[in-house]
Amino acid sequence: MEESREPRLSVNTPDASDEDWLDQLTPRQIVAELDKYIVGQDEAKKAVAIALRNRWRRQRVEEELRDEILPNNLILIGPTGVGKTEIARRLARLTGAPFVKVEASKYTEVGYVGRDVESMIRDLVDVAVNMVRAERENDVEELADARTEERILDLLLPTPGSNPTVGRPTPLEGGEGRPHVFVVGKGGAEAKGVSDGDDEAIEARRMRTREKLRALLQDGKLEEREVEVEVSQTPSIEGMVLPMGGGVEGMDHNFTEMLQDMLPKRKKRRTVSVTEARRILVQDETDRLIDMDEVVNEALIRAEDMGIVFLDEIDKVVGERSGGGPDVSREGVQRDILPIVEGSTVQTKYGLVRTDHVLFVAAGAFHVSKPSDLIPELQGRFPIRVELKSLGEEDFVRILQEPKNALVHQYRALVETEGATLKFTSEGIEEVARLAAVLNDQMENIGARRLHTVLTTLLESVLYGLPEDDLREIVVDRDFVREHLSAIVDDADLRRYIL
Repeated sequence: MEESREPRLSVNTPDASDEDWLDQLTPRQIVAELDKYIVGQDEAKKAVAIALRNRWRRQRVEEELRDEILPNNLILIGPTGVGKTEIARRLARLTGAPFVKVEASKYTEVGYVGRDVESMIRDLVDVAVNMVRAERENDVEELADARTEERILDLLLPTPGSNPTVGRPTPLEGGEGRPHVFVVGKGGAEAKGVSDGDDEAIEARRMRTREKLRALLQDGKLEEREVEVEVSQTPSIEGMVLPMGGGVEGMDHNFTEMLQDMLPKRKKRRTVSVTEARRILVQDETDRLIDMDEVVNEALIRAEDMGIVFLDEIDKVVGERSGGGPDVSREGVQRDILPIVEGSTVQTKYGLVRTDHVLFVAAGAFHVSKPSDLIPELQGRFPIRVELKSLGEEDFVRILQEPKNALVHQYRALVETEGATLKFTSEGIEEVARLAAVLNDQMENIGARRLHTVLTTLLESVLYGLPEDDLREIVVDRDFVREHLSAIVDDADLRRYIL
């Protein structure tokens, strides 16, 4: 693969090009970026940072050896809510790589009803195609808008002698076979007959009228005007009966899309407002400007060389080995996952995709099992194992304040939309963290997710009362927290259902 075809980063860094940022993306830099959103778990951050940097290093190895360097797949071990999923998600956003999160428990062994493991790669390719297409749409956005404006003007002011909607000649309406020009008034453009046959004068008047219409259009004064556009309709396959019998219900999503693409599309003329016409025409112009073959080619390269699959709940397909029952199916799922992780070719609707260099990050709590219970072949495909630590009260205090997307910042922003201010004192934050830690100890430990339930319950009355209440400043201190949550926390039956 050529170096120029590497995916571009989605991180916005001032005064630095994408290539410069890619070079600066050292393991320390990766950890620093992850620190902005994830508290603690330094060992896991280091492990994923090294795995990511090795992918960049591989691109600079001589081609003969490049294909031999395989990714270091990881297993993240830890209870729910400690940051396993967030680490993988932020890693994908940091690199702009195709990323898909799947649950191992949703897959079944071949021969059983359920999703087959190859669908995770098809999902990854779909994400890659959408990602590359979105980038191309941004590149052609200005040109598509400009072309759309011209087409809307053609609809509002047709060229004499033609209908821009269907592209065939129409009778002229000037009286005695003479052409007409359009004059802009309060009601828009109106046809007016002309007594002379001077084509140059007619064209000059028409262009002046067109520029006046352009000014009105750009000022938003023609948005409610109705125009006629031609749109394509994709036929629905719901209720179809296949020759083999049965319908499309339960069929693989990729197969249904392939079937839908094969059906002929119908054209339909609709009378819509200028606003709706702009949306339709922008999409049409964007489709014309984007070369989908190029998009698919780039997407397949990204999926193969930079794709990340986060395989969650891997412990759910692990069990004590026995002679029969559901454990056989669990081990069967592992054996089906093995060739995907090991490196195989998967058929997708966009073409064949090799999984040799896809990075797989597995995660699981492993409460009733351990990673060594995986089949030996699959264990060998996940050489890096990192154990994430359980979160306590001190971690919760940091999680509430330090990340860029901290819950305190989120709720503060929500309240500000109502014209009020929300302030958290340090004592209030500490009390919220303490209650969350206590609840995790007394009930199921769901990690940092407990903070969501606590804060939602704590601020329920505030969010319900705004904006009718006269509150303009809400201060969340220790007394506020205890007043609103003490009754629920002390009632064991009540907190079981609310917190």
